[in-house]
Amino acid sequence: MLTSDELQALWLTVRLAAVVTTILLLIGTPIAWWLARTRCRWKGPIAAIVALPLVLPPSVLGFYLLLVMGPHGPIGQLTEALGLGRLPFTFWGLVVASVFYSLPFMVQPLQTAFESIGERPLEVAATLRASPLDAFFTVAVPLALPGFLTASVLTFAHTVGEFGVVLMIGGNLPGVTRVASVQIYDHVEAFEYASAHRLSAVMLVFAFLVLLALYAWRPGARKGA
Repeated sequence: MLTSDELQALWLTVRLAAVVTTILLLIGTPIAWWLARTRCRWKGPIAAIVALPLVLPPSVLGFYLLLVMGPHGPIGQLTEALGLGRLPFTFWGLVVASVFYSLPFMVQPLQTAFESIGERPLEVAATLRASPLDAFFTVAVPLALPGFLTASVLTFAHTVGEFGVVLMIGGNLPGVTRVASVQIYDHVEAFEYASAHRLSAVMLVFAFLVLLALYAWRPGARKGA
């Protein structure tokens, strides 16, 4: 049986992943659409910035976010001026850090889905006098639904598994920033290997089920493709 602390950590993890996935759906969709459609010379650099968390050590990203959101950083000074306090070592600080860290897991599958649509469906929509916005919501989004599903599942799962960034930004505050990965780290530090194994097993089963669902829902999977 999981302890109350472990259940609290799991609930906080699920809540964090759900909030981050929702935010990234709103932020990542226009970014992915722009990257899929633009021929601007800035496409390469912006795509590289989006993909940076894939290769950047989490501690590096966490360190710079800590500086930016700290009392002397621009975001920290802004939140202080707005009366919101400081973001580090709070749940919303975890959200901000996780949004940056999980960004490529939302944008890249969506960009691929949008690129696979091609020009023809949008040209047909334009001949029917559909505005670009109408064509996006009535043509592009329905055709890219598998990409939305893949991006959402990957983003949620990746956020659940975060450790380095959340530890740098959130620390280890029970009920506030102690997510499941940090709870496992605490168990190992305290030589509570049975507890670490129990919670790790839950995370392992979750990761397997996520990947199983993702492959099962993949287009063509049921046809043996």
